[in-house]
Amino acid sequence: MTTGPRCRFCRGVWGEQVLDMGLQPACDHFPEVTSAEQDPVYPIRLWLCAECGLAQLVEDPTVPEEVRGIEPEALVVQARSAVGLIAEAGLLPVGGTVIEHPSPHGGTWVEHLAEQAITVARGDTADLVLDCFGLMHAQDVRADLEGRVAELAPGGTLLLQFHSLAAVLAQGQWNAIRHGHPVYLSVPTAVTMLETLGLGAVRAWSFRLYGGTILIAARRGEATSPEVRRLADAELTAGVRDADSLRALHDIAADTAAALRGWLVGARAAGRTVLGYGAASRAVPLLNHAGIHPDLLPAIADGSPAKHGRRVPGTGIPVVSPEEMLERAPDEVLLFVPDLLDEVRRRYPGVESGGGTWVVTEPSPRAVEPDRNVLNA
Repeated sequence: MTTGPRCRFCRGVWGEQVLDMGLQPACDHFPEVTSAEQDPVYPIRLWLCAECGLAQLVEDPTVPEEVRGIEPEALVVQARSAVGLIAEAGLLPVGGTVIEHPSPHGGTWVEHLAEQAITVARGDTADLVLDCFGLMHAQDVRADLEGRVAELAPGGTLLLQFHSLAAVLAQGQWNAIRHGHPVYLSVPTAVTMLETLGLGAVRAWSFRLYGGTILIAARRGEATSPEVRRLADAELTAGVRDADSLRALHDIAADTAAALRGWLVGARAAGRTVLGYGAASRAVPLLNHAGIHPDLLPAIADGSPAKHGRRVPGTGIPVVSPEEMLERAPDEVLLFVPDLLDEVRRRYPGVESGGGTWVVTEPSPRAVEPDRNVLNA
């Protein structure tokens, strides 16, 4: 263990570099297909703070670009479910107010909270302060979290939602570690951060979204509940503060990339037409690490019109509309965001009715059993 960068939360310098993914393009930089400019690349190095346990990028010089994604149905469903659970726990004040800090990738809980008579605050404080995947994008996580706490009205509740590092480890989601996401939260580290700022984590909920999403409710002057302590202990057992567990993601990345490339090479040799779906930020490191270009994957479709006519950075792969994907009648469609499977099958039945197959990319390409309802329609 050596001195290193200064922690984005506790300002400590003791820790370990646990992952080096080399040079990668910014995951939200989708240049126009016609652009001749070289896509810039930057190092991705993950560092684990020995003092507070926060996993973080050593550096992230990228600047978030305009959001071009659309809110997936899975995210909407999870938000509605979360609001219901918070209401059942008695943590939604009648006629209360909210300040929301959403993710740069989009999505909001405002409409769901409005159904519970919670309105957007007009002042600088609110009964609820909601951070939905926002803190994961913070360059200075302490300053941002202090700002959230300062917005709490007396007796208010901070709601903090994040993709758990425990899920990244359990499912080998190495490509969740990417530019634009300098911070990787776990329950034990989140509890430490909240307690440092005078809050206790009173409730926590787990969701299947993104393979493992955590929502924590915290309040000033209250003790962290035994339920949250147990969840934190389980994540410690899973290795969220263990350097060797995090280092294992390096080999998983190599295996995942090799599996994807090998599958695409085999599909090309067999004469099968393969396209992709979901030009999401998490697809960028996977495609770059695997060295995938248009000769193996001619195009990736995406539901966001703002991405059409652009290319996946570092790969040259153009992003097209779902309509163009259907017109090409692919034999297989690689789905880069597994959470979208039910949604895309319902929206684009023509893939399967036209004889095509959906293929989930991670941890290795896996064909999805045909939907008989679509085939018999």
